[in-house]
Amino acid sequence: MTAHTAIIALTKGGKQLAQRLASLLPGSEVVPHQDGIYRTLSQTWQNYDSLICIMATGIVVRGIAPLLQDKTVDPAVVVCDEQGQFAISLLSGHLGGGNALAHKVAELLDGQAVITTASDVLGHTALDLWCRDMGLTVQDKQGLIRVMAKLVNTGSVFLYSDYPLPPLPPDIVLVEQLDDADLFITCRTDCKGHAVLLHPKALVAGIGCNRNTPAEEIGEALEQACQAHKLARDAVCKLASIDLKSDEPGLLAFTDGQGLSLDFYRPDQLNQVQGIVGSDVVLRVTGARAVAEPAAILSSGNGPLLVQKMKFPNVTVALAEIAHPFPVLSNSTE
Repeated sequence: MTAHTAIIALTKGGKQLAQRLASLLPGSEVVPHQDGIYRTLSQTWQNYDSLICIMATGIVVRGIAPLLQDKTVDPAVVVCDEQGQFAISLLSGHLGGGNALAHKVAELLDGQAVITTASDVLGHTALDLWCRDMGLTVQDKQGLIRVMAKLVNTGSVFLYSDYPLPPLPPDIVLVEQLDDADLFITCRTDCKGHAVLLHPKALVAGIGCNRNTPAEEIGEALEQACQAHKLARDAVCKLASIDLKSDEPGLLAFTDGQGLSLDFYRPDQLNQVQGIVGSDVVLRVTGARAVAEPAAILSSGNGPLLVQKMKFPNVTVALAEIAHPFPVLSNSTE
């Protein structure tokens, strides 16, 4: 099992505790600091998902200060005293898993977890974790921080959604008017108002392309199609095309590189989709009257076509919407 947690200690007692903790915590390993503690912190920062530092908090703060970037990419950092009495969640408590790791370390060492994030202390929903678990992308990170502050200060925030939702935490209140909302779940980018936009995985891109079209060109076409119709590129969760393209290098490379799934359909399946304006040229070459539009519709679960086919030099793009992107019953928000 590859270690994803580095345990670093300074003193003799700390090193003994580090060895004990490594034997109890799967996926962890003790990292020596032969070249100095600050260099060791810098090296482990790049190579591990989380760090457990058995030393004074001040040493850790000074060591990691030049390394800090953003809570979405920084590793979790937990600081322990060499007696294992306290496990302090110092950095990346939510998204990085620092709070959870502190609780785990405290449990293993029979110590006390020290958590200072307000939402955890007050028992409120951690909005950044909730967004992650829901598969929602946040463009305005500072805006989300403001909403998180409101949640801590007032005890609740208001949410408006274009889609049916699963049961919500009690401090996230669904509203019927967008003007009342602090958060707005939508695949669109041109929404007016003060609500912070949360983009779900709710769009499918139907793709037609010439043979050997580079992945970069496919990506540029998709980006332009989204921008032209004010749709969030981050809302695209998968691509779809005709099965003749199942070995298309550029298409496969693009989906792999973006972490997207890819659906393929036979010509007879594509031809069953109604309301599509076909092309005699496409029919003659592929056996299907059209590719991008019907592929997007089929892959979205027969959702509405938001963007009719847009033709680029070597790529055709269409976008359809998944009507129920969250695994819930249609009456779950009633």
